[in-house]
Amino acid sequence: MYVCSCFGVTEAQVKQHAEDGACTPRQIASACKAGTDCGSCVRRIQAILGRGACPRRELADQGRPVLSTDLSEFDALDEAA
Repeated sequence: MYVCSCFGVTEAQVKQHAEDGACTPRQIASACKAGTDCGSCVRRIQAILGRGACPRRELADQGRPVLSTDLSEFDALDEAA
């Protein structure tokens, strides 16, 4: 099923990006452009992300360091502000 019809991104693709570490809609957008055109799919992406666990978020919640060279991880801080 398509989540983003603007870029032809499927639910399976969003889930795969989430498994690969994308924890926010902005990180999904960086990975596949979903949500960057008309924006109507952003809520659906949020719902998909809300169903699964984010390994990086779990590490942070445990107070363990989350190391990465991917600056897109800081997008979560932008969204929280």
